[in-house]
Amino acid sequence: MSDTHESAGTGPGDAHFAVFPDCEEAAAVARFFRRPGTRVLAHASGRPWLVGHWSDTEITTARAGRAALAVVGWCPAGRDELERRAARLRDLAELDALARSLPGSFHLVAALDGQLRVQGTASGLRLVFHARAGGVHVAATSADLLAAALGSEPDTGELAVRLLWPVPHPLYETSVWEGVDAVSPEEALVVSADGRRVRHSRWWWPPEPVRSLAQGAPRVREALAEAVDVRTRPGGTVSCDLSGGLDSTSVCFLAARSPASVVAATWPGRDPADTDLAWARQAAGHLPQVDHVVWDADASALVYSDLLDIDDLLDEPSIGVMDRSRVLQHLPWLAARGSRVHLTGIGGDHVAWCSEAYYHRLLRTRPLFAVGRLRGFRALWTWPLGATVRALADTRPYPVWLAHCAGRLRDPMPRSSATGSLGWGMAPRLFPWATPEAERLARHALLEAAARARPLHTDRGMHTDLELIRTCTRIIRQWERMAARAGLPMASPFLDDRVIEACLAVRPEDRVTPWRYKPLLAEAMRGVVPEACLRRTNKAEASMDASDGLRRHRGDLMTLWTGSRLERLGLVDGEALRRLAQRPSAPGLRDAILYSTIACEVWLRTRDRAPHPGPAVRRPTENLR
Repeated sequence: MSDTHESAGTGPGDAHFAVFPDCEEAAAVARFFRRPGTRVLAHASGRPWLVGHWSDTEITTARAGRAALAVVGWCPAGRDELERRAARLRDLAELDALARSLPGSFHLVAALDGQLRVQGTASGLRLVFHARAGGVHVAATSADLLAAALGSEPDTGELAVRLLWPVPHPLYETSVWEGVDAVSPEEALVVSADGRRVRHSRWWWPPEPVRSLAQGAPRVREALAEAVDVRTRPGGTVSCDLSGGLDSTSVCFLAARSPASVVAATWPGRDPADTDLAWARQAAGHLPQVDHVVWDADASALVYSDLLDIDDLLDEPSIGVMDRSRVLQHLPWLAARGSRVHLTGIGGDHVAWCSEAYYHRLLRTRPLFAVGRLRGFRALWTWPLGATVRALADTRPYPVWLAHCAGRLRDPMPRSSATGSLGWGMAPRLFPWATPEAERLARHALLEAAARARPLHTDRGMHTDLELIRTCTRIIRQWERMAARAGLPMASPFLDDRVIEACLAVRPEDRVTPWRYKPLLAEAMRGVVPEACLRRTNKAEASMDASDGLRRHRGDLMTLWTGSRLERLGLVDGEALRRLAQRPSAPGLRDAILYSTIACEVWLRTRDRAPHPGPAVRRPTENLR
């Protein structure tokens, strides 16, 4: 583990580690990852296998014959089960089935006859990176572990890409560090016994969406109940968000059936029209055994709070810093009440609902049915007829669409959401404060990606669903790291792979309809959540919290752009951003267009405060001198 993690602090739930092949060269490289406080798990030879940080409750290991397995994270698999799997293991590809069967959220690491296999989750919540150091390939769960050992710097081109809003697939799945490569969530990294060769092996595919609502709802209920059970089964005290929305309410009712004592926490919105608190109180009324805590709405942190004080050392820029204070504010209090993990309903919007882009295909396979639904969506989302027709008529393959986006980075944002909702997604944009150099770098990256890009699925609806899940988990991954450091691990059961699969397997016309709100989750939770709580047909947007935060923290934004690191790199016009900070009510700012720029600036400032990690292992090019 690098000094950067030590300076930021760690806590239970913040497992991160590097994985080394069983050879002398790798053992020598492992020295650069060992610091006071790190833990080491050895190969049978005694050489380092895993080096990093984890708690005893986060890891299960097993060794049998020529094989060794380690599961790190939330997983109910015990040592005996893993030993049986290890004893039968003859080929690393056999682990595909194991990875697709276990509930929870975890990294799976295996060694067989000297070969290594390292994988995270299909959701993207747990990632894998790798780099060549001292002539051998090393894998890690965080890119900055590798960057610190290599002495790497952030890649300016990658930072230019992260200024896009939004960053499209596959550009957000890269590492921002020079010399550090990323592994796609659906793939495992396989390292040869001598550590000199790597390959990627696909282990996960999305299910075919063929189940009816009646067939799929029981499976969703079972998968979500098991995901909650993985966290609550040990008992003790757990805490849950209870926002009043259907997602957190479902998690809270499932947790209440467990052996654990439950504390439910509600942050009311500041908007007088926000009905979250009323729905949360109604749910709590059906849970007399649950301790319901309601915080003072006026005491809640706003969006844009404390941006200048953030010192979480993350391995990539994240727009999650915008809501960091809001996410973490109540965790120390809940930890003091004895909570050992905080459960959220995050992800329910991404898996229980789905993209309207499925109707692009349904219009061609079931035209009369699709036209009726599309009329409903037009009324619900106020889509203009012209924009809707053009989006539905667009049949460009994904690489062609991506290449087209490269030439339109300075175009105004589309007036209608129909273009993105019914297509391959929202087209990326750069805003006026991005420099011509940032535009050149971003356009080059887009065109280079378009030359080889494949969509996440041939159906643009499934592609969009998977992309939204992965962009969500890139944020939650960082929030979980922040929460662990704040003293209370955070978990989002909706983002477990088994829950995602159960939801994606249901027909899209049963998951997204203009006539019902989250019909799949409502049907799945029938009998668990009271009928009265299932009748909600909307959710709060917290737009007032965001606009108030923008006005209140304008001074922090001015300070942020004074001596801007992005400006020093030639990626933004600092003067333009300083002018913008003086008028936070400018048109368009409520649409979050500043988020990606702030995320990159905060990340660079945080890296500047990190202590030097010490001597770095020589890079492969240096070995040749």
